[in-house]
Amino acid sequence: MPMKKTEITSLKTHLFSLPVPVKRSDAIQSFTAMELLVAELWTSEGLNGVGYGYTIGTGGRAAKAFLDTELVPLLKGEDCESHELIWGKMTAATRASSGGPVSSVARAAIDVAVWDIKAKAHDVPLYRLLGGSRDRVPAYDTEGGWLHVPLEELVRNAHMAVEKGFHGVKVKVGKEDATEDVSRLEAVRSAIGPKAKIMADANQCWTPSEAIRRARLFEPFDLYWLEEPIAATNVDGHRELKTHTCIPIAVGETLYSKESFAEYIRCDAAGILQPDVARVGGITEWMKIAAMAEAFQMPVAPHFLMEIQLHLAAAIPNGLFVEYIPQLAPYLEQEFALDDGYLVAPARPGHGILFAWDKLEPYRV
Repeated sequence: MPMKKTEITSLKTHLFSLPVPVKRSDAIQSFTAMELLVAELWTSEGLNGVGYGYTIGTGGRAAKAFLDTELVPLLKGEDCESHELIWGKMTAATRASSGGPVSSVARAAIDVAVWDIKAKAHDVPLYRLLGGSRDRVPAYDTEGGWLHVPLEELVRNAHMAVEKGFHGVKVKVGKEDATEDVSRLEAVRSAIGPKAKIMADANQCWTPSEAIRRARLFEPFDLYWLEEPIAATNVDGHRELKTHTCIPIAVGETLYSKESFAEYIRCDAAGILQPDVARVGGITEWMKIAAMAEAFQMPVAPHFLMEIQLHLAAAIPNGLFVEYIPQLAPYLEQEFALDDGYLVAPARPGHGILFAWDKLEPYRV
């Protein structure tokens, strides 16, 4: 069967403000809504690609305005087979206003939709088009470990997650009193035993010296990684911390370009990279970051958006984990399968994310 044509003939954009199922809080913020920015593309032969980006409650209107006014006019007639050409055209036309979250989220919505169409045109699931290293990736649970969760509930959540087969649990840290962080990590380690993994996430809340102090306090609990302990812009601080602790340092959810990741690699300032497909502007940039990491024998454990990040982590040989936060589950026609702690990529062509538009509609902005 000849491959269907992939020239873009029409586009539509949407913005929704989705309430989160549980309050989410970390060391620097709390939020109760996720803004979902969606782009739909169609081709002359009826292929439909859906892409999206997100914010955690602010900036969504700005991102949609950027998408509608700066990017959408560039795209009609472009061929989704030429994803690099489309990426380059979007970047070149907005160079003076690119490099941050608003433009990245907007570009991601288009780029993910382009790749969705490409995979559908080739009649393969997205992870196979991107490389097809495997069809499932181990997951760790974040939902039970938010910073506001009381100690008893935190322990109960961690135990249940491991019982369900999750390969690890994330515990948010960054309490004002360091002994509270220590007590929470100690209790979780005691509850889940020595084999299950604990990932601790500080959400950029410490100075380098405080991060060194806390890491030393945390070392007895055999953390799998310590995530974003210092401001993401402080590469030197992360490098200094890395020399003072045996805990692997993970960074990347608030970096917005491959160049930012390259700086961390060049400075040997992290051990695990966590690119967020929406915040780096889409799949095209994400795959380049993953390739750089592989060249330096660094694993990649992408941040959030598990349904699309699953395809990316499954495509590459150095994909480590996906982060289980089922934010989109209430708005999908079919949830992704979780099998003994592994998130399984759907076999249908494209990324397989089927939005239930009637469930999204009440939350349209």
